Amino acid sequence: MSLSTQTTRILVVDDHARSRESVASVLRHGGYEVHACASAREGLIYLREHGSDVVITDLQMPGMDGLEFIREIERLSLPVEILMITAHASIDTAVEAMRHGAFDYIEKPFDIDRLEQAVATACSRRGLLTTAEPTGRVMVGDSPAMRELRQQLQRIARTDETVLICGESGTGKELVAREIHLASQRAGAELVSLNCPVLSEQLTESELFGHRRGAFTGADADRVGRFELAQGGTLLLDEITEIDLNLQAKLLRVLQERKFEPVGSSHSVTADVRVLASTNRDLQHEVAQGRFREDLYYRLNVVPVQLPPLRERRDDIPQLVQHFLNQANHRLGGDPRSFSSDAMQVMLDYRWPGNIRELQNVVTRACVLADHQEIAGNTIRSWLGSAPASEPVPEITVDTLIPSEDVTLAEVERQVILATLKRHNGHRARTAAALGIGVRTLSGKLRNYGVAPRENNLADVA
Repeated sequence: MSLSTQTTRILVVDDHARSRESVASVLRHGGYEVHACASAREGLIYLREHGSDVVITDLQMPGMDGLEFIREIERLSLPVEILMITAHASIDTAVEAMRHGAFDYIEKPFDIDRLEQAVATACSRRGLLTTAEPTGRVMVGDSPAMRELRQQLQRIARTDETVLICGESGTGKELVAREIHLASQRAGAELVSLNCPVLSEQLTESELFGHRRGAFTGADADRVGRFELAQGGTLLLDEITEIDLNLQAKLLRVLQERKFEPVGSSHSVTADVRVLASTNRDLQHEVAQGRFREDLYYRLNVVPVQLPPLRERRDDIPQLVQHFLNQANHRLGGDPRSFSSDAMQVMLDYRWPGNIRELQNVVTRACVLADHQEIAGNTIRSWLGSAPASEPVPEITVDTLIPSEDVTLAEVERQVILATLKRHNGHRARTAAALGIGVRTLSGKLRNYGVAPRENNLADVA
């Protein structure tokens, strides 16, 4: 990546101290200049006096909330890119935030890769290049599965073909996409990511292709889409199955013709972009169920990459633990932590349904909460589920969940989701992995059921 002549300045606004400092610490470690404020009003004062390149704000805050904060930034015409982070996501608030200038919207819990990629996209929108690469994001592990994956990625990177990256939640699909991009001939340009959200078709289309002023209600200015931001580089479509069927047809046309039109424009723009797509679902099953276009599946599945779950590369666990331990010790400072042999054995025996992301969260949580420098097995054992690596997770059947009388399909789905959530002690990443859906999709369904997020989960703030 090219070097910048300035350090990117980021303002983090969140009334929750732990969440605020977690985000700020990650970004500082990545080489950004970060200032943190505990309220939107404090953030506005800082912006007026010092300015910033990127603002990361929470939605739910006392006094002036995140939406009011964004509207005020818009009213004052302050030149910043805005990223909203919230544990209270909804389609309405997402649409409202993006209409008033937010360029992206992330729902808690989110992983650090997602945050870093969103900030990198914000920098590209501002025309900034930075030395801040993702914080130590490297492919860790020497197991046979990882050696084979590295060799495969080296061969793939030399081409310009479309790649479909498949794997369970938390296996590192975004990291693999970054590895492909950085080893390719497009490494000098940007890797732009779109976490395909459950938003209106119109808003998702605007995110992909951009729009012209007046294209729809609330389109008060031209907007550059992700395809245009990624010109000459790579576009990652994360959670590709979340794209609406009608929009899938438009995406297919871009992949076939390498041209697109911004919403509200009749002028075609050439798309000099390499497309990578990722999913944690079985796309062939989605096609069979009518939820994904078969022609788009074949257009995306030119070069498939299947990521192994962590339970199939258990030899890599000690190396991964040490990698995440080094990162946590660096971020937190103070006396460095270590794991006892008993603690390591607990982690080796665990099945890790949330894969690498879950392992990273457990290591970080242990470093934050442990009372002693050496972390014992009992410290982390209570945070893990009961299924060891050698035993399959028991299946939930419809017969065990519902009474014999007729029920709707929606009710069956609700009972399956809630039962799975209970089995995983309320842990959303593990639940989503077990169900084969994205965390964002799961959270949306749980909101509809009136289930609030767990505020005491480190994954909700890290």
